[in-house]
Order: sequence, then structure tokens, then C-alpha cells
Amino acid sequence: MMEHWTEYSRFLIALFVILDPFAAVPIFLVLTKNYSADERGRISNISAVTVFIVLVAASLTGEALLQGMGTSLASFRVGGGVVLLLMALSMLRAQTDEVRTTPAEQAEAEDRNAIAVVPLAIPLMAGPGSISNVIIEMHRSDTEFHGILVILSIAIVCLFLWLVLRMAGTIGRILGQTGLNIINRLFGLILASIAVEIMANGLKQLFPVLSG
Repeated sequence: MMEHWTEYSRFLIALFVILDPFAAVPIFLVLTKNYSADERGRISNISAVTVFIVLVAASLTGEALLQGMGTSLASFRVGGGVVLLLMALSMLRAQTDEVRTTPAEQAEAEDRNAIAVVPLAIPLMAGPGSISNVIIEMHRSDTEFHGILVILSIAIVCLFLWLVLRMAGTIGRILGQTGLNIINRLFGLILASIAVEIMANGLKQLFPVLSG
């Protein structure tokens, strides 16, 4: 049975919050400080496309991956919820989330040309949290159109992500670090509630007695 349209709008919002392109703005500006406008535009294009490819690939191969590891979807929901909760707590503290990317990875990227892929696309945005979320969402329904709508939602979010990166300079000037921190804290609060819901659903599947 097809999920209600509100489920896809919830997924779209949740994925945007998890990817949190505003958190990538300061890192993007630092890593591209000596780049021309055209080069920054190219980096934005590559990053958005890379995130789309990684998330679509994860959504399509997630079931086979879980079966290969002998892991149930319920267990994956709980584990994925924990990852999202850790990310949310870091966002609420306006700290760099080491679940996404470590300081060592950021430092290494400064000496590389492929910053569009590492660390901007992977793992800063297409990291454990977003990958877990798309795999869980893909398993909510078995209908063909469900998968198409999930991929369409990923494409829409990646389009927004691309727009934010293209406008990173303007956004950075308007909001400043304080404004970006406020947005990240708000996103962290939303993500925390999403994480708790995912974990609760997983625990109910693992322990049916919790459903009453």
C-alpha cells in the first residue's frame, strides 16, 4: 500500500535537516577561499551530484546489504536512530559532528583538489545519518511508486543542497557564524525528535510488548 503524501513530505524535511547544508557553508567557504566563482560553482555541482548518487545507491542496495550482514530492519532502525541522535546533540551544541567528518579528514582535504567529493559530499553530507535514513525510508513500503517517490525526494533535497552551496558566500555574509549556529541548533532539535521516533519504531518491532 502506498504511503500517505505526508510521509514523503516528512521524509523530505528530515533528509534536508540531516544533510544540513548550512553546516557545510563555513567548511565550503574555508576550503574554497582561493577558488574563483566558476570553480566554486563546479565544486557545488560535483558535491550535489555525488550526494544524490550515494543516497540513491544506498536506498537501492540497502536491503541486500542488510540481508548480507544478517541484520534486521528493526535493529537497523534503532542503530540508525542512535546515529541521528548523536548528530542532533552535536548540532544543538553547535559543534563539529565527528560522526559526519573528523578534523583529520578536514585537514587532509585542504591539500587535495577533490574537496567536492571528500569531505563535502562524503562524509559531511552523505554520511551515516543520511544513508541510514534513506535505507529505512525505502523499506516503509513495497510498492513500485514508493521507491520512485523516495528517489524523487532525494533529488529535490539535493537540488536545495546545490542552491545553498551555490549561494554559500551570500549566505555566509548575511547570516554570519551566529546565524548559522542558530539554524543548526534548530535543525538539531528537529533531528532529535526524528531520531527518537525512528528508535521507538525499531524497539516496538524488536519487542512487540512495547506496543501494548
